[in-house]
Amino acid sequence: MIGVGMGTISDKVLVCSSLKEALISVYGKDVSVEKKQAVHGGDANDAYKLCLSNGEALFLKSNSISNADLFRAEAEGVGALMSTGTIRVPHIYAYGKDDGYSFILMELIERSVPKKDFWEKLGTGLVAMHKADTSSFVTDGKYGLDKDNYIGTGKQKNTPNSSWIEFFSECRLRPQFELASRYFDGSFIRKINWILDNLDRFLFEPEKPSLLHGDLWAGNFMSDETGQPMLIDPAVYVGCSEADIAMTELFGGFDRKFYDAYFKAMGAIPGYEDRRDLYNLYHLTNHLNLFGSSYLSAVVRTIEKYS
Repeated sequence: MIGVGMGTISDKVLVCSSLKEALISVYGKDVSVEKKQAVHGGDANDAYKLCLSNGEALFLKSNSISNADLFRAEAEGVGALMSTGTIRVPHIYAYGKDDGYSFILMELIERSVPKKDFWEKLGTGLVAMHKADTSSFVTDGKYGLDKDNYIGTGKQKNTPNSSWIEFFSECRLRPQFELASRYFDGSFIRKINWILDNLDRFLFEPEKPSLLHGDLWAGNFMSDETGQPMLIDPAVYVGCSEADIAMTELFGGFDRKFYDAYFKAMGAIPGYEDRRDLYNLYHLTNHLNLFGSSYLSAVVRTIEKYS
């Protein structure tokens, strides 16, 4: 059990058939919503601060019934990160479906001003996460995950594989390229296929697999109520640690102190800068598929670079 504010709530993630059932199950008694306040929760979901009859508050995200599996994957991904005991993640209390919508109920975290050592702690915390044991996440192979999940609202294939290079080809780049094929003519598709067939010219097999956040841009970390780093909204899988670091550079927002602390603790492998854009080709093509042609030029430039 976890004490929060005025009460005590369950530390198990529950699957519930209504929000009312979730609140009763979480607190062990009848608790009602007295106020529902809309807050920013990203582009994919509606998000709310729930002020409850027992004086406490929780965070709720909701979506359509058809997108209910997003919250199953989020709960499992947050649980995977939490199991490493490294960087803080929010406690997930319940997820499920109600009348016409799906939801996930979690700890409400009030953002605050980052502490002076925020970036260093984020960097060293990520190293600790990347060095954590991964054997419980992939039972048949070294890379991937035992279940598929999502990158944003896009499906993310995680079929386990003993080769990182093959996994990145078949579970990351190829599915995205297939979804985006309408954007490319035959000659350009040949360039894509050449990259897929020659990934071993650019990537390497890591000495050790790492549990990855998977969607590590500036919108998916925050400063908690004590000013310490916290990760949210993961798209977890087991892969090469460089893939997480590459994404932090795709859209910016990470201080130089973060990278200095990370590479001091982790060590850098020569040639990372040459591989970075190839890792980010996955995210750029996913954005092309989710958000449209504004990402096409970046995808084309990257494919031209490696072909």
